[in-house]
Amino acid sequence: MRRFVSTAALFGVFSMAALAESYSGRLLDASCYDQQKKASACDVTSTTASFAIDASGTVYKLDSAGNTKASAALKNRADRVDPSKPQSKEVMAKIDGTEKGGTITVSSIDVQ
Repeated sequence: MRRFVSTAALFGVFSMAALAESYSGRLLDASCYDQQKKASACDVTSTTASFAIDASGTVYKLDSAGNTKASAALKNRADRVDPSKPQSKEVMAKIDGTEKGGTITVSSIDVQ
């Protein structure tokens, strides 16, 4: 019985890891995207509060925790550290998380 429970727990851990997905693409202002319905007009800024990602032509919104993580990552990204470098308008990101109903529950985000 003990072996069965240990094996079942092990499979449970691996199945949870298998559900996490990785999304790479352009970080967008979700409020702007809701109004404009065009990704091209919705670059993120330092005041953006709700984020989305355009991953291969599909736009996903981020959950509230993901919005907090994206805001912090945006403020700490590499091109903001060196003021002599011009800040690019398009912000690319890699997000790990799970998607449900068009919203990604973010486990980690890396803003480039």
